[in-house]
Amino acid sequence: MSNVPQIKIPATYIRGGTSKGVFFKLDDLPERAQVAGPARDNLLLRVIGSPDPYGKHTDGMGGATSSTSKTVILSKSAKPGHDVDYLFGQVSIDQPFVDWSGNCGNLSAAVGAYAIANGLVDPAKIPDNGIAEIRIWQVNIEKTIINHVPITDGMPQETGDFELDGVTYPAAEVVVDFMDPSEDEGSMFPTGNLVDDLEVPGVGTLKATMITAGIPTIFVNAEEIGYTGKELQDDINSDPKALAMFETIRAHGAMRMGLIEKLEDAAARQHTPKVAFVAGPQAYTASSGKAVEAGDIDLLVRALSMGKLHHAMMGTAAVSIAAAAAVPGTLVNLAAGGGERTDVRFGHPSGTLRVGAAAEQVKGEWVVIKASMSRSARVLMEGWVLVPGDSF
Repeated sequence: MSNVPQIKIPATYIRGGTSKGVFFKLDDLPERAQVAGPARDNLLLRVIGSPDPYGKHTDGMGGATSSTSKTVILSKSAKPGHDVDYLFGQVSIDQPFVDWSGNCGNLSAAVGAYAIANGLVDPAKIPDNGIAEIRIWQVNIEKTIINHVPITDGMPQETGDFELDGVTYPAAEVVVDFMDPSEDEGSMFPTGNLVDDLEVPGVGTLKATMITAGIPTIFVNAEEIGYTGKELQDDINSDPKALAMFETIRAHGAMRMGLIEKLEDAAARQHTPKVAFVAGPQAYTASSGKAVEAGDIDLLVRALSMGKLHHAMMGTAAVSIAAAAAVPGTLVNLAAGGGERTDVRFGHPSGTLRVGAAAEQVKGEWVVIKASMSRSARVLMEGWVLVPGDSF
């Protein structure tokens, strides 16, 4: 009988926004996993418990949802003007791969506090009490994120009275700024249009806004695909035909955006692009039982992540919503009532979220200077994660 001992790797389990992930310092990883490649991917798969044909992550740290199957690797930044490098890995639940193609906006809110607590930030930058501004280099998308971390007695404050729909308990507010979140090369709207006619076989020709701010996202109108925009998770995730339809929309949108060369490539790129549907403001009951009134919101948005309707809203998709809402004429902007906007409050399955963005035209192209939102983060467990020594 073979017996391969387990190894222990320092790790921290953190909630950031409406997501959870396993955080590592780069130099705490086994040497062969400190560089990109199969060893790193296999290690993170084993940590999370993927691929799991049962879809439960019983033998790992994952939560068997897109928002809880996440990993983060952090290190001191070599990028001038930045404090920490942030690399995000979205671990597939049922397939043996880690998607490195995008960021997690929710976990972005936890990076600054972790970096401070783990010695990755110059102590001179941390006040005894007040707000620490931590500049983060997001390695996946090569963008700057700023965390405004509340500090009490020289350490990040985690508890507080800030409430975030989709999170059960209040915590300390962390303001997150996503700087210049649109693509550096080419248009923020990769097709060159604010609204396209997207032909989707078996579905029809849909109006679509395709944007690359925060994370590549395809927005369509809820009514064109037979929905109201008030749907909760079970309304979509319990319907295999609906999920197949959204994946078809996502694949054809990815082709139009130039993110993939062949439709079948979409299956190996589950994290991006996202697909979302929008509608004007309507009253509905959130998954928590909270009543959301039409007057409380500017529009409704529902978004899918890793093939399933998200229980709240991905942070990166919220950046896309903010950016699209700030540009007159997009589907998101029109659903919110049109015109010039610097912020919107949208309804999602768990409640509401307010996001803001500053957009302007430069040489005929729309760009977003900054998108901002408030999140919270809390350490849930710290210590070591164990994996069999031959798993990577």
